[in-house]
Amino acid sequence: MEDISVVTAVHHPLRRRIYDYLLLYGTSQVTALSRALDSQVGSISHHLRMLERAGVVERAADPTGDKRTSWWTATRRGLTWSADDYADSPADALLAREAQRQGIRLQFERLQRWHRRRNDPAYARYDGYSTDSSAWATPEELQDLSTRLLRTMREWESAIDLDDGQERTPVFIFSHAFPTEP
Repeated sequence: MEDISVVTAVHHPLRRRIYDYLLLYGTSQVTALSRALDSQVGSISHHLRMLERAGVVERAADPTGDKRTSWWTATRRGLTWSADDYADSPADALLAREAQRQGIRLQFERLQRWHRRRNDPAYARYDGYSTDSSAWATPEELQDLSTRLLRTMREWESAIDLDDGQERTPVFIFSHAFPTEP
């Protein structure tokens, strides 16, 4: 179970973008983050410190040796949690549900952005996909599914050779599984 401070830190819109950028591009300088995310350096620095307090990012050594610049790196590859993890604390459960709502908004905003840009020549070779299914499961079986999907995503990601000279674009992967009625 993730500490609630981690969940709430990552689900702030700008902090999530910072975290995602660091996951995709690796160790980065504050000014590079500022330019890429179209945000002020001071704002980026503030949000990096919030993510650092939550243990999601950390300061990194400057690869150029110049001690005047601030470099940061992600400390973990992803988060897995459920709002139900915080049922014992009403305050944390409320924060977790709001973070969950924010995460879902972000996921659908990204999906909508993809649909608006899918005919853009930069993405013409990419075909997004949609997968869905319905099944029966106990809470333990649903947790097992989550673990297996995360393991599959990590195996797929680690098998990609980023130094093979092929052109790639960032992709966003999300999956939801939850109780439902037909």
